[in-house]
Amino acid sequence: MGKLVVPDEGEAPSGRSRRDWIVDGMLFLLAIALGAASLADQIHFGLRGPLLFFDVAGGAALCLALWWRRRWPFGLGLASAPILAFSSFAWMAAGIILFTVAAYCRWQLALLLAGLELAVLPVNRAVQPEADSLPALAFYVICTLTLAAIVAWGMFVRSRHQAQRERARHAETEQALRVEQIRHAERTRIAREMHDVLAHRISLLSLHAGALEFRPDASPGEIARAAAVIRASAPQALEDLRAVIGVLRDGSDTEAPQPPQPTLTALPGLLEESRAPGMHLRADVRVADLATVPDSVGRHALRIVQEALTNARKHAAPAAVHLRVEGAPGEGLTIEVQNPAPVVAVSATQIPGSGTGLVGLEERTALSGGRFEHGLDENGDFRLRAWLPWLE
Repeated sequence: MGKLVVPDEGEAPSGRSRRDWIVDGMLFLLAIALGAASLADQIHFGLRGPLLFFDVAGGAALCLALWWRRRWPFGLGLASAPILAFSSFAWMAAGIILFTVAAYCRWQLALLLAGLELAVLPVNRAVQPEADSLPALAFYVICTLTLAAIVAWGMFVRSRHQAQRERARHAETEQALRVEQIRHAERTRIAREMHDVLAHRISLLSLHAGALEFRPDASPGEIARAAAVIRASAPQALEDLRAVIGVLRDGSDTEAPQPPQPTLTALPGLLEESRAPGMHLRADVRVADLATVPDSVGRHALRIVQEALTNARKHAAPAAVHLRVEGAPGEGLTIEVQNPAPVVAVSATQIPGSGTGLVGLEERTALSGGRFEHGLDENGDFRLRAWLPWLE
């Protein structure tokens, strides 16, 4: 009986499944069998003539109508009420239709149909010969309780399936929310990746532009190299900025720009790119083969180095920077960047910072299961240290 409930109030199901056909066939046979048994009792008590014909015809018609009870439950319920007035063959089919109305339609319609069937009971008692075998009060009480049980059963099945559909809709809503949260987290992650790249490129642009401005005695070759770096970095920075805006823009993610995914194998190029504008960078890389570092670890490590060098250029450009990268499988990967802390006020040409670079590095390290610390050491130098897990 659980399949008798439609998706929405007053709406019949659009199709009939294999199980529906089986259930409808069983109910059809049950209505005929019990209706025929009731009719046989009435014949035994003397049911004859035209009343017998109408009893059989009405009952058979109502049993056949059970095949369409899912599509027109209330209409068939209204048609069953006058048939019940003179047909003992139709009582089981009428009960199934009443259950269908209680399960498919609003409870008011089910109560209305039950009231109509109760209203025709006096007529049924008057025309059926077996009805006189029961006292009137017992007859009406039994019929009323039977109809009430049918309506209650149908309403219970309906409410149970409504709760199941509500849980399914709630689960779908939660799933959609989880998908949206994942998309938002991915957009944020991509934007963070591109922010690191963009800040790195802009800091290089600023340093090369500053060299052109404050070194008028530079050789033509040095000027040409600085201008070439600016010319190459400016379009790349613009593309990175467009990519960040595209990632963060609300809308469909189906054509979201793919972020760059460099790993630690790009570290030598990053170091040369940082030395090109004049940074005094000393690198101590103690990893046997950078290609053996897992991509998930290498991406975080490269971003940490990139952001640390960017901060050094922003806040201590003339100072020497010492970078140490070491690690092995099972021991983890350690990144340490050290430079003298600035002791003079920053000039007007200093690159402005948002103050979130270190926060982003700390978050990145925590998400990867590592440790991050930064601050002044005992010698007054600024030291940044990160450890990332590197499993065997």
